[in-house]
Amino acid sequence: MSGLTHFDAEGKAHMVDVGAKEETHRVGVAEGRIRMRPATLQLIVRGEHKKGDVLGIARVAGIMAAKRTGEWIPLCHPIGLTHLAVDFTVDEADCSVHCNATAETVGRTGVEMEALTAVSAALLTIYDMCKAVDRGMVIDGIRLLEKLGGKSGHWKAE
Repeated sequence: MSGLTHFDAEGKAHMVDVGAKEETHRVGVAEGRIRMRPATLQLIVRGEHKKGDVLGIARVAGIMAAKRTGEWIPLCHPIGLTHLAVDFTVDEADCSVHCNATAETVGRTGVEMEALTAVSAALLTIYDMCKAVDRGMVIDGIRLLEKLGGKSGHWKAE
């Protein structure tokens, strides 16, 4: 099982010991999108959805979920976030909403999972709020874009 840090020498799952690691400033950046019908996107853009500000509520959902990542992902360490931003870009040509999340902490383990969780929860919230008018929405492209800090240093997606 070499290379898979969440398994011990016997192949059993365990939480990685980060106690001896140095505390550093760490950043994780993730993205994803949700595609939908043009009419659904216009409800969001014009603020005409009867449930309210779809993107505002999705932003709060992303922030709340990121703060609880350690409870969602079984072997993830609970960490204190020092900053989290969830931003949306509407792409009318693609009939989609793109989500980008940046998570930061000063600690012994990274915040990639927090950024990915924020994007996932934000996009799922958009789906939940709009499913009554468009059950065919598609969430895709959720991925890590960048991570900074720690022993492995800086990594950026190509």
